[in-house]
Amino acid sequence: MLNVLFSAQPERWAEYEAPLNAAFAAAGLDVNLSRDHAPNQTDYIIFAPNGPVRDFSPYTRTKAIMSLWAGVETVVGNQTLTQPLCRMVDDSLTSGMVEWVVGHAMRHHLGMDAHINGQDGVWRDTVYPPVAAQRPVTILGIGALGAACGQALHGLGFPVTGWSRAPKNIPNIRCLHGDDGLKTALTGAEIVVLLLPQTPQTENILNCDSLALPAKGAFVINPGRGPLIDDDALLAALDDGQIAHATLDVFRVEPLPADHPFWSHPQVTVTPHIASTTRPDTAAQVIAENISRGERGEGYLHLVDRSLGY
Repeated sequence: MLNVLFSAQPERWAEYEAPLNAAFAAAGLDVNLSRDHAPNQTDYIIFAPNGPVRDFSPYTRTKAIMSLWAGVETVVGNQTLTQPLCRMVDDSLTSGMVEWVVGHAMRHHLGMDAHINGQDGVWRDTVYPPVAAQRPVTILGIGALGAACGQALHGLGFPVTGWSRAPKNIPNIRCLHGDDGLKTALTGAEIVVLLLPQTPQTENILNCDSLALPAKGAFVINPGRGPLIDDDALLAALDDGQIAHATLDVFRVEPLPADHPFWSHPQVTVTPHIASTTRPDTAAQVIAENISRGERGEGYLHLVDRSLGY
């Protein structure tokens, strides 16, 4: 029997206990799932960074850590964590992110805010949005989430450019990489979507210089990580019209402080880190499959590269 420790916020136990046990049984795994296994008796840890386990050094028997979160920036540098770490890549999480990104991209593309917020009795029929083929979209970060969003936007007719640290080849997406590729990817973009991991290399990737590269009046959509954007630089770009609107789901400090200027800025939409989330039913299947692979001596899925930070 495998002892699997569930280390997350207490309220998550009620959501995950039944789906995890069902997924383990379906995978043919004999698992004792608990919130209080002794460290020297724990074979696997199902982990959230805000859960109780912070020091991994007592877990000498543990074979791997299965994160419930897609982002691992808050744990990847933990010096006590020497076991393999797997991030969460979940079909439902991906679908949720695609729906959120496409929804807000279409909102900005069609100019929906002007009609939703502008019911003033004046009939204005002289301004039409361009068709999608005339609205270039750039996605910074074309991993599992970014690539899925890019494919969905391509399917609607948008020309999509993706940028990543290393070269990639993804159908229907113009793939660029490196410093020169970043400049090319941003230049002339009318919608910029950020789905990069948070690393020292990606912090403030949208700054005074890079925010000057998109087309004037471009839109920024950030469901990735708050520190990808220099807040002051974004506010300045909004105030001078270089950026028409920013829809932000993630922030340097969460919850976003009530006195932060994003809340009151007329060209900023704040959403409370709800672009997508891990769903227990599908996440449990991912975890069960990964533990099964570990028990069969196969490579883990979605293994984090510590040197890259994701």
